Amino acid sequence: MNATLLAVLLCLASAVTYAAAAVAQERLARAAVARSTGALLGNAAWWWSAGLNAAAALLHAAALRYGPLTLVQPLGALTLVAAVPLGAHGAGRRVAATEWRGTLATVAGLGLLLLPASGPAPDDTLSLAEAFAVSGATAAVILLLTAAKDPRSGLRHATASGLASAAASALTQTVAVVGGRGGDLFSVRVVSVALLVVVFAVGGMLLSQRAYRGGLGAPLAVVNLANPLAAAAIGMVLLGERLQGGVGGVLLAVAGALAAARGVMLLTRTPPPASATRPADTAGGGGPATAATAALPMPRVAA
Repeated sequence: MNATLLAVLLCLASAVTYAAAAVAQERLARAAVARSTGALLGNAAWWWSAGLNAAAALLHAAALRYGPLTLVQPLGALTLVAAVPLGAHGAGRRVAATEWRGTLATVAGLGLLLLPASGPAPDDTLSLAEAFAVSGATAAVILLLTAAKDPRSGLRHATASGLASAAASALTQTVAVVGGRGGDLFSVRVVSVALLVVVFAVGGMLLSQRAYRGGLGAPLAVVNLANPLAAAAIGMVLLGERLQGGVGGVLLAVAGALAAARGVMLLTRTPPPASATRPADTAGGGGPATAATAALPMPRVAA
C-alpha cells in the first residue's frame, strides 16, 4: 500500500478515537470531576478516556512512521469533524445545517492542505540536542500560557495542549523512523526521546482536560489548529520537510488553512439546544460548546 495512503487511513482512525476520548473528558469536566489530579486518578471513567487517548496516540504514532508531520498533523482537525455525527447520533437528532457547512469546509480545507503536504515517507530524525531544544522551548511557552490563575483560561490551556501534542508528535516520529530502520531502540537518544514523548503526551491530555471545563467545541478547535501549525514549523525547520509544488503549493496550503479554519469556527459556533445550555457551557472555555458535543454519550462506568 502507498505510504501516504496508509498514513491518511491511520490518521482517520486516530481522529475518531481521539474524538471519543475528548467527549469523555469533556463530560468529566462538566461534572466537576476534573478539579484535581487526584480526583481524576480515582475515577474509572477518566481511565476509560485515558485508554482511548492511548489507543489514538498509538495510531497517530504509526501514521508518523509513514507520513511527514506536514501531512499527518493537519488531519488531526478531523477529530472535531468526527464529533459532529457522533454527537447527533447520541442526541437522537439530525446534524444541523451549520454543522454540515462547517464539516464540508473543514474537509475541503484539509484536502487542499494535503495536496502540497503529501511528500515522501519521513527519513530525517531529531538529534538528541534538537529533541531537548524542542522540548525546552515548548515547555517554556506552555508555562507562559498556563501561569496565570484565571478561571476563564480554557483557550490558553487548549493552545498549550496543542503545542504539547505537536512536540510529542515530532519526538514520536524520531522514535518511529529509527525503529522502522531497524535501529537501536535502547540507545540513549531513543530512550531519552521516548521519555519526552510520554511527558508531553500525558501533559497534553491533562491540559486538554482543564480546557474542556468550558465545553468541548472551542477548546478542541484551538487544539486542532495549534497542533498542526506548531508541528509543521518543527518539521520544516528541523526535519527538512517542505511543501510540494513551490509557490502554487504554498498558495494551496494557505487556501486550505483558511477554509479549514472557517469550517472549524462554524462547528464551534453552532449553538446548543436551549435545554442543554448550562452555566458551565461558557465558563473557562472562551465559547459555547457545540450542540453536537454537548449531548454526546458517556460510558457508564462506576467511579
